[in-house]
Amino acid sequence: MFPAAPNRPKATILVVDDSPAMVRYLRTMLELDSYQVESASNGFEALQRLRSSSPPELVLLDLQMPGMDGLQTLRSLLKLRPDLKVLMCSGVDDPGKMRRAVTLGARDYLTKPIQHLYLSAAVERCLNSDAHASRTATQAEVTV
Repeated sequence: MFPAAPNRPKATILVVDDSPAMVRYLRTMLELDSYQVESASNGFEALQRLRSSSPPELVLLDLQMPGMDGLQTLRSLLKLRPDLKVLMCSGVDDPGKMRRAVTLGARDYLTKPIQHLYLSAAVERCLNSDAHASRTATQAEVTV
């Protein structure tokens, strides 16, 4: 019989939110799903983390933050790393802001309070989006 493999983190997610309570909540939910979680309390700190450390596979970004708001941060993050996957989240259910975020390059938009099930599904969908596109492209090449 083989020993059980240790529980390794699935991916690294950077949580960017100015509320320490929300960062703790999101960290707990994501760690329950075996993700490695880093955090930043504002857009400037998120940009610093992206430049200085190994980049996360996904950023969970709050819309409303002092200083550089979520949309400005989104623009700057994607300018620095165009392939970065970003999920926006906000306590404001504003369809205009949701469309704007997606137009700027966010993969999805979650409304707070975020339930664990919805967070898990959005993260998985986002992280697997390129893998699915890659498999679809490969299947198309094979059938041609």
